[in-house]
Amino acid sequence: MNESSQMVEVEVGNTAGKSSDAAVIWMHGLGADGHDFEPIVPALNLPSRLAVRFVFPHAPVRPVTINNGMSMRAWYDIFSLGGGVEDEAGLRATQQHIEALIAKERARGIAADRIVLAGFSQGGAVALMTALRHTERLAGVMALSTYLPLAGKLAAERQLVNADLPVFMAHGKADEIISIDRAASSRDALLALGYPVEWASYAMGHAVCPQEVADIGAWLDRVL
Repeated sequence: MNESSQMVEVEVGNTAGKSSDAAVIWMHGLGADGHDFEPIVPALNLPSRLAVRFVFPHAPVRPVTINNGMSMRAWYDIFSLGGGVEDEAGLRATQQHIEALIAKERARGIAADRIVLAGFSQGGAVALMTALRHTERLAGVMALSTYLPLAGKLAAERQLVNADLPVFMAHGKADEIISIDRAASSRDALLALGYPVEWASYAMGHAVCPQEVADIGAWLDRVL
């Protein structure tokens, strides 16, 4: 899972003749792969002054309980929809994988506070989990159509260096996979711990819409 070939990379902005000076590590949702959000990058309309590397890793293929044990790309197992017992072992293994991706960007010369973790659905859950526990200050975390995993353990495990980390959460008002109420509860849990959460909701289901893409681009411009 940590092989460099297991990811898609896209560079945008003023990168001609020089390396990127910021990175967005963006995790896909259940059953998709790293190519899923690759086409969204040009639609973000980031200013040319930003030199950003987008890293889209592929989750490993594993059996997923809610899909009758069918094997597919997944960051962790899901035992039931809507909450309940979580795959803590799978979540923590993926956290370590994302930490390794951060370390790779640091080794390439990207400062920690120029790195954003992002993700959709399952990918957003592991982005939140990892960013809030990371030991160096990051630039921000973007959580799309998702929820806060292992929420009851965050207060004890979070890193104070990221206690005021910018958080962007976006959700569909008609999300049929992860209810907006569940996402809002996660938002409220983060707010209660003092995180500056920027929240947006849209008239859509478990998806991404053009206005959301525009809002993502504006938020990335602000934090980077």
